[in-house]
Parts: sequence; C-alpha cells; structure tokens
Amino acid sequence: MASMSQKITTFLMFEGGAEEALTFYTSLFEDAQVLDISRYGADGPGEAGTVQRATFSLAGQQFMCIDSHVEHGFGFTPAMSLFVECDSEAELDRLYSALADKGEELMPLGSYGFSVKFGWVNDRFGVSWQLNLSEQQR
Repeated sequence: MASMSQKITTFLMFEGGAEEALTFYTSLFEDAQVLDISRYGADGPGEAGTVQRATFSLAGQQFMCIDSHVEHGFGFTPAMSLFVECDSEAELDRLYSALADKGEELMPLGSYGFSVKFGWVNDRFGVSWQLNLSEQQR
C-alpha cells in the first residue's frame, strides 16, 4: 500500500519556454496559480533566468516543469495528454481556441459519438490537450 505522503505530479520538461508555458496555462484557468519557481543563476548549469524547477496548479491539479539544459531527442507526444472536462460549451470553445492558437489541431471540435462536443490539440509548446464537454452539460 502506498504511503499517505506519496504524491504523483505531472512533470513537463521543456527545452526553453517553460515559464512562458506555465504563464500561458495559468492564464487559461480560473483556479490556477504559480506555486513556486526557481531559476538558474549565472553559474548554471542552465541558461541564467530559465526555469530550474517550477510548480503550478490548474483547476486544483499540481504540475511541475523545468527548462532542460540538456538537449534531448524527444518531445511531448499525444500518447500522454491532459484531459479537461469543461463545464460549459463556452469554456470548451475558449480553451480550444487558445490552446490551438499556433498549435496543431488533432481532432477539431465536434461530436464524435463518445462525446457531444470534444476537441484535441497540441498547443504551441507541444503539450497535448483533450477537451471534453462534461456529461452534466449534455
């Protein structure tokens, strides 16, 4: 059985742009805030001012992110996505529009049988989002 103090947090690794991403994400949700942020100093190892580690919350869910100072041959993939249940069609449309801006639409907003209204996008940072109209709104 897991320890009561154990916690699992989604961790997003950027190669630059972490602060821009978390600022963008926290601007989209009402219940969102930056909880903690530390930046690399002049002594590195990352570029001075970039995110060494940050914690932020969106709709009560905590996330962590960093700017990796090491180049890596991988990025974000739609196989791992953030699934958002939207309380209203207006909220769904707003989030979809904002997240799709400068991103990539994987499934345009529509009715897909499993949902009256659903959309899937990779945002401008490469993070994948599934947006769904809540069952209660159908």
